[in-house]
Amino acid sequence: MTSPSPARRITAHRFEVTYRMAGPLSEAEARARNIALEQTVELPDPVVMDAGIREHVIGRIERLEAIDEGSSRATISYAADTAGADLTQLLNVIFGNSSIQPGLRVEDVSLPEALLGRFAGPRFGTAGLRERLAVPQRPLLCTALKPMGLSAAELAELAYRFALGGIDVIKDDHGLADQAYAPFEERVGRCVDAVERANRETGLHAVYAPNVSAPGSATVARARLAARAGAGAALVMPGLVSFGTMAELAGDEAVSLPLLMHPAFLGSFVAHPGTGIAHGVLFGTFARLAGADATIFPNYGGRFAFDRDECLAIAEAARAPLGRLSPIVPTPGGGMVLARVPELLQLYGDDVMLLIGGDLYRNGPDVTANASRFRDLLAGRSVTAP
Repeated sequence: MTSPSPARRITAHRFEVTYRMAGPLSEAEARARNIALEQTVELPDPVVMDAGIREHVIGRIERLEAIDEGSSRATISYAADTAGADLTQLLNVIFGNSSIQPGLRVEDVSLPEALLGRFAGPRFGTAGLRERLAVPQRPLLCTALKPMGLSAAELAELAYRFALGGIDVIKDDHGLADQAYAPFEERVGRCVDAVERANRETGLHAVYAPNVSAPGSATVARARLAARAGAGAALVMPGLVSFGTMAELAGDEAVSLPLLMHPAFLGSFVAHPGTGIAHGVLFGTFARLAGADATIFPNYGGRFAFDRDECLAIAEAARAPLGRLSPIVPTPGGGMVLARVPELLQLYGDDVMLLIGGDLYRNGPDVTANASRFRDLLAGRSVTAP
């Protein structure tokens, strides 16, 4: 007796991906069919003879609709088992080879509970990060140690002064790695000590978040070193080290730190509205699947090109129900200034972490006073320019 195809034993659970495709609706079905094949069996349709594979493995076109004369939208469902319990493979099915095609964008991803349950997601999430910082309600404050080129001692002095001023999360700038002028291990030790010293003086619970992104397994090694040294969080760049590595850090008991996701090297995925991945999917849904506890992104009106709606989409995806995965903290930054804090609080609400770096350096040499002005804005007090 012939054994049934393994494909016939695939569970019924499916997930959906909605793609925006260049081209009129008359071409949409053929293109969607090619995507469904490319993202699964990667064979021409006539070659796939096994009925079980055709029925269960090849993506199914669920909906087609016109967006305008030059573009259309296709929703394709895939068997949840094609991803297994592997985040890397899930992302591969969503947009692997098809990401190479022009005029194609992932607009939305809908994942069933049965699939979401295979991923641990954020270790801390918004509630856990707030608990670690002892800040149950108000918006959180973040800044970055910079510029690249300062010594570890100089960066630690800045960390101390920012913590004295009431900043909650003092992170490495993403350009700080393991350079000779500020070696990673020395920098982490000095900055942890500096922030702890400030906390003893203020009674606050500021944390230092080193950039642990590194080649290969060195990312895990740096994160573990940071945890042993007493760091309160870690900065990760999944565009460089992979979403899978960030998920590994989130699940590593020897790390057990809140993870701040940085957008470096991810910009080309969202830069063009007709290609890549939608902002909310990349910086919201994917961030949560990979275990980020806060997602950093360029705020509208700064030095990058994100607009208001794109930023709101990220914030919504960071907070929206996603199975049992915890909400995470949207963290807008990128050229933000103190004068815009009231506007940003009105837009994002309390469950946000505002990241202001350069303006805390620009507003005079006393960064402790500048940080205090930042904190005062949360209470609605007026701020006098230095």
